[in-house]
Amino acid sequence: MTFLPHSHDSSSNQADRRERPPAGAAAVRSLSLPMETGEEKRVEDALSYAIVLSERVRSAAEHAESFKSDCSELRKQVDRLSRPLRSLVRFISAAPPSSLYDRPVRRILLEVCSALERSLSLARRCRRQNILRRLFTITSAADFRKVQNLLDGSAQDIKWLLNIFRADGDGGIDLTLPPIASNDPILSWVWSFIASIHYGESSDQVEAADELASLAEDNDRNKKMIVEEGGIPPLLNLLKESSNPDAQVAAATALINLSNDQERVQAMTKELGVPLIVQVFVESPIRVQIRVADLIARMAELDPLAQEDFARENAIRPLITWLTFDTSTGDDWRTQMAGKQSIYSVIEMNKKRGEISKSGRSNYHLPHWNSYSYPVWDGNSRAGSHRREWETESYGVKMKLKSNCARALWMLSAGSVSNSRRITETKGLLCLAKLIEKERGELQYNCLMVVMEITSAAELSVDLRQAAFKTNSPAARAIVDQLLMVIKETDDKLLQIPAIKSIGSLARTFPARETRVIVPLVDRLGHWDPDVATESAVALEKFADPTNYLCMEHSRTIVEHDGILALMKLLRGSERAQFHGLGLLCYLALHSGDVESMDQARVLTALEGADRSAAAQQPELRELIVKAIYHLRMYHSIGHPQRRSYPP
Repeated sequence: MTFLPHSHDSSSNQADRRERPPAGAAAVRSLSLPMETGEEKRVEDALSYAIVLSERVRSAAEHAESFKSDCSELRKQVDRLSRPLRSLVRFISAAPPSSLYDRPVRRILLEVCSALERSLSLARRCRRQNILRRLFTITSAADFRKVQNLLDGSAQDIKWLLNIFRADGDGGIDLTLPPIASNDPILSWVWSFIASIHYGESSDQVEAADELASLAEDNDRNKKMIVEEGGIPPLLNLLKESSNPDAQVAAATALINLSNDQERVQAMTKELGVPLIVQVFVESPIRVQIRVADLIARMAELDPLAQEDFARENAIRPLITWLTFDTSTGDDWRTQMAGKQSIYSVIEMNKKRGEISKSGRSNYHLPHWNSYSYPVWDGNSRAGSHRREWETESYGVKMKLKSNCARALWMLSAGSVSNSRRITETKGLLCLAKLIEKERGELQYNCLMVVMEITSAAELSVDLRQAAFKTNSPAARAIVDQLLMVIKETDDKLLQIPAIKSIGSLARTFPARETRVIVPLVDRLGHWDPDVATESAVALEKFADPTNYLCMEHSRTIVEHDGILALMKLLRGSERAQFHGLGLLCYLALHSGDVESMDQARVLTALEGADRSAAAQQPELRELIVKAIYHLRMYHSIGHPQRRSYPP
């Protein structure tokens, strides 16, 4: 009889060892935190493990033979933890797997299982043990207090989790602080806001998206946390699925604030965000489109892959469509777009064009829309709704949408020949020219930047240059007219610089007789702002560059309009101004053949002195200066007024 208790205890311990799951936090992580192990495990498995642990702690506490009162309290606390755990199981089992927001569940279950494992280990030490084991396993009341605190915190975490999931709460956003986030309250707020977007009412979703936008605006750490905790998918879903424009605007604003580097933009594209965003832009109300256009611009600016993805999803067409709204050129554009022009009006229009071409004057007024295809949403039922909405909106809202659309086109065309070609194929150049002529402020600037990017692409692509900027192209003439107007009539450097760059990029498209594009650039060489003067020198360099077939004719035009004197002043500017000024001066010395003007301006002396400057130390420019000096000295030595060849 004396061995029965010992025998029973031994068998009980052996049974416990057979049923015991792998000890330690590694087993919990393998079930509940796939981000740490790289293996996706079901949340249900982690919950089942936690419930099994709680049952074992309860059983071990009931069979304790020491610290019975403490073990009894331990069992009560485990019971208080088990109830919300089972409620969480019911909620997760009922929720569709695709809609479950499991990030906080996994993090909290890791802490819960860790607390239950410690409780189980402590309760087992309170069973009857032999003297040797008691010597090596000392249990104290402090151990119970620590475990009880862990269990109490776990119970609060689970209740908070049920509350933000709307499974055990009264609705609204829960900003209470669970114990797991006591050291980092931002984490609990992010969880709560994301959960509200998943499970909340429409008003809660708007508030949560606004709060995420505010957090993302504060610092990069918050942005990183929102992305890591799964904030992008629900925001995209809210943007697409919500019928509340306020919710869509809030979601778009949050996504804009999150999109501040390439990595986060790529996280959006991986969630199939690009086609979703394009669809929302086409189908949503105007005030939503304003923010979505801004989002397109931000993503295209930061990620070249997103830039191409938007083009493949045909985002350029609806952007240009909005730019053309209310952009008429004299006739009623609605009648023109419907193809209802009378024969008389067509004859009169052709007569006017013939008179302009005979007079030799440039067509300052833009060509009529009826010669070109007007971009519309083919078969889209939202077109009529957009028309009615547009007519009721205020002027400021209309201009904001157009400005954001122009900025999105700017970012989509930046550094992309293919996207620039898409814009020109939709006849977007005519629309951009008219907006540059009519509008002022941000819209005019954004349109100029679009033109600058398109012309930069045309400078690199012969096919684009020949297709979009042919000499007899009405769209090309309209763009050039407006660029020259900005250069001559505007004193704002922010507008002048892109206009000057655009003319320079088109240098190879102008015939020798087109001196009207060179003269304004020569005049700007003496501009009070050094940046404008330098950009003018850069643009004129492209006219006088030897790779330009008409470099000699263009060089003579620059010299004839007193370009050398302005260049001599530019050589006293910054290193960049000196670099481009010296380059242009060398081209003029080599190509113009006007030695008298060179002598009067003392170009040879200037080049000999500049040969020792910092700007002239670059190999290409140094070689060019040597050629120009040799060329001018040769003229002086023989006194011949005609142009001679210079050494290669």
